[in-house]
Amino acid sequence: MLSTVTNLVRGALIGVAEVIPGVSGGTVALIVGIYESLIDAIARGVLAVRQLFGLGTGKPSSRAFAATLRGLPWPLLIPVAAGMAIAFVAGARFIEPLLEEHPVRMRALFFGLVLAGVFVPAHMVTRLAPGGWRPRDLAVGGAAAGFLFWLTGLPPGNISDPGPLVIVASAAVAICALVLPGVSGSFLLLSIGMYETTIHAVNARQFGYIALFGLGAVIGLASFVTLLRWLLENRARITLVVISGLMAGSLRALWPWQSEGRELLAPSTDTGMVLLLFAAGILIVVGLLLVERRLGISEEQTDLG
Repeated sequence: MLSTVTNLVRGALIGVAEVIPGVSGGTVALIVGIYESLIDAIARGVLAVRQLFGLGTGKPSSRAFAATLRGLPWPLLIPVAAGMAIAFVAGARFIEPLLEEHPVRMRALFFGLVLAGVFVPAHMVTRLAPGGWRPRDLAVGGAAAGFLFWLTGLPPGNISDPGPLVIVASAAVAICALVLPGVSGSFLLLSIGMYETTIHAVNARQFGYIALFGLGAVIGLASFVTLLRWLLENRARITLVVISGLMAGSLRALWPWQSEGRELLAPSTDTGMVLLLFAAGILIVVGLLLVERRLGISEEQTDLG
């Protein structure tokens, strides 16, 4: 029961992150300790679909499809998915007004969250090699950070009446942020002008739009997650270096003081509250890491018992 509730909360945190421009669901999945498990499960789900229709696996096989599905970690996936769905719908209704009314304060909180979250993949790099970060790692991570710093500086667009292909394509691109820490799906939607339209569709229960968006999300995941899983299994160090850089570069999108065109501004108003919320964001991540570490130790003891 405790693990179910824990996974429900994990999913809720990821779902909330997907609503917030600049915060990546993949980042939160890393922080709460289920990132690699989710990547593996999604990749195996894609394999099951391929087995069912015989896409690149030979003849269609319902038996192989069923066997692969049975092997998925459903006690993890079901509560995480439920938590994500509930939090995404609730977040679209409650977080959007907060972002509009208190943008500086909200960005300060999220800046602290993501800044502290960079520690997770960066520390994983040091665990993979005794020498820690090498000069080449710093160069690759710096290039990834520079790319996302540039990307998050692009001015936002606005598409008020997108066609079906635009909805599907936008979702396919944005959903990659769910599995790639540092890249925010909401921010990508904001950049291409689809964020406000999508949030409105969720709040207004426009099921045709939501169905098209879901189709694009499935296509995006199927196309990207298998590659990412292979990278984590075979090129884990350099993949984590890139993820660390992407997360660091994404901080530009969360700088509290910026213009509507995303021009960075010097600190001006509300600095006391900004610093307080910034510190709160860091403490939240530290708390999550401590809880996750304790849960990990508890689970190991249970397995040994």
